[in-house]
Amino acid sequence: MPDSLDSQLADTRLRGWVNGLVGVIIFSGSLPMTRLALGGFDAMFITFGRAAVAGLLAIVLILVIHPPRPGLADLKGLTITAFGVVVAFPLLMALALQHMTSARGLLFMALLPMATAIFGVLRAGERPKPLFWAFSLMGCACVMGFAATGNTGQGSVGDLEMIGAVVLCGLGYAEGAVLARRYGGWQVICWVLILSLPLCLGLSALWWPAHPHAITWAEWGAMGYVSVFSMLVGFLFWYRGMALGGIAAVGQLQLLQPFFGFILAAFMLGETIGWPVILTTTAVVGCVAGARKAA
Repeated sequence: MPDSLDSQLADTRLRGWVNGLVGVIIFSGSLPMTRLALGGFDAMFITFGRAAVAGLLAIVLILVIHPPRPGLADLKGLTITAFGVVVAFPLLMALALQHMTSARGLLFMALLPMATAIFGVLRAGERPKPLFWAFSLMGCACVMGFAATGNTGQGSVGDLEMIGAVVLCGLGYAEGAVLARRYGGWQVICWVLILSLPLCLGLSALWWPAHPHAITWAEWGAMGYVSVFSMLVGFLFWYRGMALGGIAAVGQLQLLQPFFGFILAAFMLGETIGWPVILTTTAVVGCVAGARKAA
């Protein structure tokens, strides 16, 4: 019987990591796509427009599937999640990308696993082992050390905006993962988007582009990606992954996000990838593997 329980637990954690990895791959396109969309859209419109589109799609999902509605006791958690992942992170990220390349912005995402793990301890009561924290810190150090070499452009006020975005995103990830344990990942992001919809519809209308006909198809496509995939589909996998595999543990997969993003940035925006990126990626993969085992 104990062996059977251990097997079931291992299978659950594995499914959590697989779902989390799919979510990270989807999220990896967020910064390059936002950078591309900024060529035709204001940062404010990108922030609230993407949430408005995703919120309308969330209403369709809720009407078709009819899941149980969250109780009033969960309103606080839903509000915190909405503030972190629907408003604060997309807005600060878009503002930061006005001052930096997407490659530099992606490197700051290496801080997100640490932020998520810390909020997992504070909000979900998780207690990772000391070895987990050691691997997590090593992974962060690898990526931030790479950033310090200057391979990704000069720092600016955008650095502070990206740090703020990462901290508040970690809060939203952890809070949403707590709710996902009760409702499921797709329900949490849908209710969060619906809760945010009135505000986002109003503000996206306020910042609607003055000359939409001048916006290129590529910029519209980038806006579509961050609306559908970054704001909705990615969270379906991400919150399910953290609910199954643990907030702190699955959160370490975010260390890989910068490097998936580098590949997209190279193809879409012409940003270069050299041997330092490849070597750093290899080191980070090792840290993620060690954190998974330690967790």
